[in-house]
Amino acid sequence: MKRKVFSFGILIILLLILIGVNINMGSVAIPFLDIKDIIFNKDSSSVYANIMWQIRMPRIVASLVLGAGLSLSGYMLQTFFHNPIAGPFVLGISSGAKLLVAALMVFSLNFGFYISSVDMIITAFLGSLIVTLIVLLVSSKVKNMAVLIVCGVMVGYICSAVTELMISLADDSNIVNLHNWSLGSFSATKWSDVMIFTPVILISFLISLVLTKKMEAFSFGDEYATSLGMNVKMFKIILILVSSILSSTVTAFAGPISFVGIAVPHIMRELFKTDRPIIIVPASFLGGGVFCLLSDLVARCLLAPRELSISTVTAIFGAPVVIMMLLNKKKR
Repeated sequence: MKRKVFSFGILIILLLILIGVNINMGSVAIPFLDIKDIIFNKDSSSVYANIMWQIRMPRIVASLVLGAGLSLSGYMLQTFFHNPIAGPFVLGISSGAKLLVAALMVFSLNFGFYISSVDMIITAFLGSLIVTLIVLLVSSKVKNMAVLIVCGVMVGYICSAVTELMISLADDSNIVNLHNWSLGSFSATKWSDVMIFTPVILISFLISLVLTKKMEAFSFGDEYATSLGMNVKMFKIILILVSSILSSTVTAFAGPISFVGIAVPHIMRELFKTDRPIIIVPASFLGGGVFCLLSDLVARCLLAPRELSISTVTAIFGAPVVIMMLLNKKKR
């Protein structure tokens, strides 16, 4: 119990520190004393206040909330497939969402009609669901999870290739924005976006908390879960739908982001020394936010004023975690 309280304490302290540093650092450094004045409404009309509230805070909230949702989506997929390597990026689910959203964006740009954030979420959800159904179909045909992962990666590559082809067909003036979105970024987030994706992510998180007991029973196998009176088929449907909603919402607003869904749940298991869903679900949610806040800070500041894509940084941080996880699994 002490370890769990200590670990959650570490995550919360890291979260608060990263929020402060993300507000402070950038092309214009905001002194911490000015941040305090701005927060307590003593200085609400200065340049610093505008930078903080209109540019940095929406981006911080996006990094926190969308990162949390992506990590939770990965954990739910790992629970579903009984495999710690499963994740929305590796299985091609994020790429499927990216493909349909890019198609919608290109179509709207070429024919001049407006698309809302809700339209993008629905489109991304359909793309995620299509790829998820393909992955499920493959999983019913093969028993080897390594083959399933390879198939997911190949589907992801196909979706990414088609996406790049569509982006190249867009008008020259819009190629840059579409290309940046396709690489993953929190930079274009507005408060209007925050008001849409935050309720979706939080409701999905609450649903996942309700499902934690069933997740734990399901982790022992279908037969064990059925013996406890669970409707395993319905549980699987809910699990995959919630995971798809989470990953598609992230993709709609930030583009595809790699390795968060795989690496963060594994880090949380190691930190808390448990795999119980009642602990790992909130830990992954909080850890995903911390991970993406750190990654976004590095993306903004490492080569400033030039900015890296968020997926580049999350891959640098996340890929070694996955490699170590595979090596440890092989040793065991």
